[in-house]
Amino acid sequence: MSTSSLPSYVAPPAFPRTPSYSAEPQAFEQRLALNRPARRPSGNFVKQAKNVGLRLFAQEDNATLPTYGCGAAVEGEVSLSKTDGVTAVEVKIEGSLRLREVAEGGTTTYKLCLTRVPLWSKETDSDPCPASLQFSLTLPTTFSDGRETYPLPPTHDVHLSGVPGFNANIEYTVSATMVRNKATALLRLGGGVVSTPFIYYPRSRPAVPLPSPMRQSFDTFKFIETPEWRSWESTMKARISGAKDISCQLFLPAARVYCINQHIPFHVTFSSSAFSLAAFLPYGPTATILAPNKVFTRIRVLRQSIVDVRNAMVLGTKTDIWRVDTIGEAEFKHSGDGPDLLCFNGQIRLDPQVRIGGFKAGGLVVKDFIEFTMIPPDPPKAPFAEMRLVVPIRLTTDPWSVDSLMPAITEPSTPEESI
Repeated sequence: MSTSSLPSYVAPPAFPRTPSYSAEPQAFEQRLALNRPARRPSGNFVKQAKNVGLRLFAQEDNATLPTYGCGAAVEGEVSLSKTDGVTAVEVKIEGSLRLREVAEGGTTTYKLCLTRVPLWSKETDSDPCPASLQFSLTLPTTFSDGRETYPLPPTHDVHLSGVPGFNANIEYTVSATMVRNKATALLRLGGGVVSTPFIYYPRSRPAVPLPSPMRQSFDTFKFIETPEWRSWESTMKARISGAKDISCQLFLPAARVYCINQHIPFHVTFSSSAFSLAAFLPYGPTATILAPNKVFTRIRVLRQSIVDVRNAMVLGTKTDIWRVDTIGEAEFKHSGDGPDLLCFNGQIRLDPQVRIGGFKAGGLVVKDFIEFTMIPPDPPKAPFAEMRLVVPIRLTTDPWSVDSLMPAITEPSTPEESI
């Protein structure tokens, strides 16, 4: 073969220098996503009884109680002071929901979970019982009351005093048991049980982030509606001659799913005649003329806890017992006026003591709502009748994150208004 038939050699193209990278964005760069696994606590929670000790791994240092999330593994170690005469060692996880009606004395108990694992048994193990045994048990994610299946509810406690009243309690425990034979028990060595409650704290996040604030029209001051915001409307009926009804419009982020650690933004408009709006001003959200220590127009987050112990019906109506608590309050800011319009915006600040969202488990239901009201101090003499608007919402433990592995909560269905 002649050399002329060989393919000619073509030099590879010159590649540019490999770019340098930095751990943090520079001034002209922007981070699009960051995927880091959640930090696993490195501390231990220790509970000691007379003959047996329980050590739980992966806990925060100086924790009052151990804490676990959805589907978490309860990992730890059982230690024995003496192994003479030991016949069995086991570890157990239990969860219960107890509902008690104060007036009638009715009580209902649901077993939320029960997992029992033998760590060592004389009947099945030929080796002597060791002084320490490690274990790992996975929490279930659901439970059934025999009729329906629910997500495993969080640790929770709520009471309603008075008659009728109720007590509702959700609790979880992990325990270790050591059993000795009768001969050893006569030497007063005995067996031993060590137990500790733990907090079950399932985490969640919204499926979408909070939207940017709504913009207002330059000429009319009306808020420019976008798909990220949704409005709810109510009417404040006029009760004086020459006044017109006031149309009240509340704008909230459309998803209606908000993190308990973030302020919930909102916008409000009051539309009517100039005469009616002037008559409304002393009762508005930023007025302090009639009562400096009381506001008549408010936006709050309410939590309703409903208990059904008897599951009974009276004249076709369920005999539920409930209580309502305020867990958030809004702060208003005046954002402009039009010829027939008053505009406000602000944020709802949630109580920092709130750690869980709503849930349903057997005969206990916890629901959250945003309530928008105008309640005058002297209704018969007020220029407008009372106004009330209620919007069901869901609360999550964590804010929205693009790369989070925890479950995302979507827009809640609109439940029957029972608040």
